[in-house]
Amino acid sequence: MKDTINNIKALKKEKDAVILAHYYVDAAVQRIADYVGDSYYLSKIAKETPQKVILFCGVNFMGESAKILNPDKTVIMADASADCPMAHMIQPEDILQKRAEYEDLAVVCYINSTAETKAVSDVCVTSSNAIAIVKALPQENIYFVPDKNLGAYISNLLPEKKFIFNAGFCHVHEEIRTGHIEEALLIHPNAKVLVHPECTMAVIKMADYVGSTSGIIDFATKNEGLEFIVCTEEGIKYNLEQANPTKSFYFPSPVPLCRNMKKITLEKIEHALTTMDNKIELDEDLRIKAEKALKRMHEIAG
Repeated sequence: MKDTINNIKALKKEKDAVILAHYYVDAAVQRIADYVGDSYYLSKIAKETPQKVILFCGVNFMGESAKILNPDKTVIMADASADCPMAHMIQPEDILQKRAEYEDLAVVCYINSTAETKAVSDVCVTSSNAIAIVKALPQENIYFVPDKNLGAYISNLLPEKKFIFNAGFCHVHEEIRTGHIEEALLIHPNAKVLVHPECTMAVIKMADYVGSTSGIIDFATKNEGLEFIVCTEEGIKYNLEQANPTKSFYFPSPVPLCRNMKKITLEKIEHALTTMDNKIELDEDLRIKAEKALKRMHEIAG
């Protein structure tokens, strides 16, 4: 293990590489990463980092987003097979059909989507900036893709907008049930319930706080509570405990796990940096079209 870590550090210098990791990957991977964060933070860092090579420890759409914003950099995935099923639950033709059906329509695309979907959308959002961005849009009709749960949560907070939903969802958050939280509260009755907005509305209604992964960490760190039930992927526990060594964090049972995020290992990082395999390649016309939605997100979100 120590040899692998030392080799990764040496390869980073040799290849002029930066390692970006999402909160949901394994703790050992988060420890070796240069930057750890949610989708919005990582998309910003990908733009700002000076290194010529970006190694992404996350799922495919994250690497695509980095490449869209950084065409001159080499973007490689730690594991090329790590993908987000939700990203494929919307197709460009679905969006084009809705554009034909509705006037005054904004297509709002969750960043958890393919480059092809981003290319036919008006603006991208993440769970941390979606409310502010949708509120700022001039259009009344919002086609929110692909996550129906995040869309429903935002629509409740913005009644002045008319939402059209897609049927997509994150299986990790969709599978968290109210009964799972009730069972956790029986064991930890004083715990506050922290919920990611990719969960169902029934689960969201049980929350003391609803927010993105970075929002959950921030809330738990600033809140005076000592016990928390966390309703998102368990990889966030590493960062929560690092920031809050005196607090306790519990997860619903069964523990929410993203099998794709957990594919990423130190050995795969070492292999990717050694071989420079798993490069993200995008057609330039597609990249330019997709870039507009991502750039608009950064412009509106500041």
